[in-house]
Amino acid sequence: MVDTDRLVHFTQSLIRAKSPTGDESQVAKLVSEEMRALRFDHVWIDHDGNTIGVIEGEKPGPTLLLDAHADTVGIAPGAEWTQDPFAANIVEGHLFGRGAADMKGALAAMVQAAADVDRQDLMGRVVVCASVMEEVMEGYGLRAVMEALHPDMVVIGESTDLNLNRGGRGRAELKIETIGRPAHTSSPAVGLSAVDEMIKVIEGLKGMELPSDPLLGPAIIALTDLISDPYPGHSVIPSRCRATFDRRVLPGDTPEMLIEQIRSLAALQPMDMKVELASGEYQTFNGTWIRGPKFFPAWVFDEGHPFVRTALEGLRSTGLKPAMGAYRFCTNAAYSAGVAAIPTVGFGPGCEEDAHVVDERLALEDLELAAQGYRGIIQAALGAG
Repeated sequence: MVDTDRLVHFTQSLIRAKSPTGDESQVAKLVSEEMRALRFDHVWIDHDGNTIGVIEGEKPGPTLLLDAHADTVGIAPGAEWTQDPFAANIVEGHLFGRGAADMKGALAAMVQAAADVDRQDLMGRVVVCASVMEEVMEGYGLRAVMEALHPDMVVIGESTDLNLNRGGRGRAELKIETIGRPAHTSSPAVGLSAVDEMIKVIEGLKGMELPSDPLLGPAIIALTDLISDPYPGHSVIPSRCRATFDRRVLPGDTPEMLIEQIRSLAALQPMDMKVELASGEYQTFNGTWIRGPKFFPAWVFDEGHPFVRTALEGLRSTGLKPAMGAYRFCTNAAYSAGVAAIPTVGFGPGCEEDAHVVDERLALEDLELAAQGYRGIIQAALGAG
């Protein structure tokens, strides 16, 4: 059985190790040390900074990959925490701290669960991955791990409230630029304010009809940043305005479709504007660069898919009674399922609403149940006794 005290202490140590995106080195060190202490067969940190541990079964079989990202968002200014976000305090049965729910609790539970499996009856191998850069480039860190190890099945440990997810919305970042004509602010009518034009775009997008999926929910578009040029604008009507929109996508959506949707809006005709997909470029803690377009596709597997059924049986074997659902936010499954089309499910402690919030916390009971659940999935998928 999973060592609960060790699991809690390990989770606390992960929370205390600050790991904003691009600086996950402390967590990588802790995870690799714990994997070696728990006698994983192979442990290493790859060129992107992902920490990987492998447990080999005595019998040949498929590869099951359990993934949890090591990075967290920062502590936003404004609302104050009632608990120190990096003290990992336990209060009334809950572990507090940045990353408790998103998703250091799941990471610790995966490591402990994999180590607890009886290798003599294991048919195949279990891989546990602490991936980097998920908060800004979903799936790009996991991609390197999958290309090296070629898993047959993937479990994403993002929060599901201990239910089983068989799909998830994707995400795209769209850049829109409006073009105006500069003029002195004493004679604004001579020019054309790019900010005024952007206001029309924002209002137009609010009225845009977006589709919905019965499992994944509605597509969404939300403004995330806005800046005018020149800035500061001393006595000058702005000639350019740039905005970033976060677009939650559904199965079948493509970047071209999303861009054309905006360009063809009647409310925005005629308007001098540019619409394009954003690109990301981030340096990992060990110096390599992750680059690529910011489009992360949605994914869905049928309720009757063999791996979905197997994972469900594995969870039920531990006494859990999971409902079936889907992620509303975007996860690393955008790559494993959405791009690579590898059978993927989501299972983890905590709720989606627990991520990125003030006083982030995780129930200790859910942490323990998650470890049991991961063990159940491993047993069901790889025949471990």
